Amino acid sequence: MPPEQDLSFAAAFARGLLDPARSAPAIVAGPNGKAAGKRYAVYRNNVTMSLISALAAIYPAVQRITGPDFFRAMARFHIRSSPPTSPLLFEYGREFADFIARYEYAQTMPWLADVARIERAWLDAYHARDAAPLSPAGLAAVATERLADLVFIPHPALRIVRSSFSAVTVFAANRDSAPVARIDASTPEDALITRPELDVIVRRLPPGGAVFAERLASGEPLGGAAASALDACPDFDLAFNITGLIEAGAFTSLVLGDAR
Repeated sequence: MPPEQDLSFAAAFARGLLDPARSAPAIVAGPNGKAAGKRYAVYRNNVTMSLISALAAIYPAVQRITGPDFFRAMARFHIRSSPPTSPLLFEYGREFADFIARYEYAQTMPWLADVARIERAWLDAYHARDAAPLSPAGLAAVATERLADLVFIPHPALRIVRSSFSAVTVFAANRDSAPVARIDASTPEDALITRPELDVIVRRLPPGGAVFAERLASGEPLGGAAASALDACPDFDLAFNITGLIEAGAFTSLVLGDAR
């Protein structure tokens, strides 16, 4: 079969895989040219189930919160609206959190989308490039008068997820099989996701910490990032926050702002 016909067949075959309303493509046939509608339907179901399983593996806390039946139904709708664009299954589902935020039957769980965002960030941190984290000694060696000009180079695994709900608490409570007590999810929480060595770590950032970490990760010098954090949160504790970020492995190195 010429390459152009190969592509034409593949496109026609794939077109209906995620749409149960479509009949089997006319070019799909069984032995002796017989219709292959049933065979195609079985294959289509297997593709859908594989994608649902991939989403369940990426978002285990979301599935535990909703229950398997609710999760499978929600995942089916997402799969039909956002088919995969990469052959790598761990890359699938990047839009799932946004879909959850719009999904009619998830509106009673307004924090669920942010839990999904933390889970996606966890997976991305897990697959991020390895890098040695910055040691506390690196900051201690900088002269006091140059601290405000310091630029922090973010670790490849660094992720920050901000939430108007207690998404970090809900995430942590649902990532294993231990019983979950009732959680008041109304308190805003921001998540810091890092992987300084082999294990991904999710921490709840202190007040002003998300603004501070985001500004540093974007390349803003320490002085400007601290000022932005103080504007957002008058109780921002600079020493506590910078110590926590370094201990978490959020950065790999330091440069002076005028030396970049």
